[in-house]
Amino acid sequence: MTDPTGRRAELEARNAAMREQVDSLLGELREKTAELRETQAQAMAITATAVSKDGAVRATVDSAGALTSLELSANAFERTTPDKLARLVTETVQQAIAKARTELNEVLAPAQQGASIDLSEMLPGVPSLADLIPQPPVVPQSSTPPRRPAPPSDDDDGDSIMDRSGW
Repeated sequence: MTDPTGRRAELEARNAAMREQVDSLLGELREKTAELRETQAQAMAITATAVSKDGAVRATVDSAGALTSLELSANAFERTTPDKLARLVTETVQQAIAKARTELNEVLAPAQQGASIDLSEMLPGVPSLADLIPQPPVVPQSSTPPRRPAPPSDDDDGDSIMDRSGW
């Protein structure tokens, strides 16, 4: 026969050990959740700015690569065509997006390394912490933007397009 007092003590000890393990797991989960929230806040706060080589265009984007600000210098329209300026704007925005993507990857890299403990491995049916980590937006990276053929230039005299009638 088994000693009921001994069996009860054994069950209480196992129960206490399990409570301690669960408390430890919950503490680590709270810590990881706080870290993920901080990482998410940092990621959402990212902005990146690029300026064209000639300083005519300045573009700022957010962490998702959405354009938040576009500035053209006072002389941006001098000695250029709308097509050339459009290409310059596009290239500058793409540079800003690349900067934002790089910064976002740097912020998210530690979180993407994986958690030191994953509850899904210990408790069946519990979602993985890796599934909760935000993934960076996928922005296709092109070495060169698609270009339209340039229209014939009638700006050979060097005048600004802003000086022409109709503008």
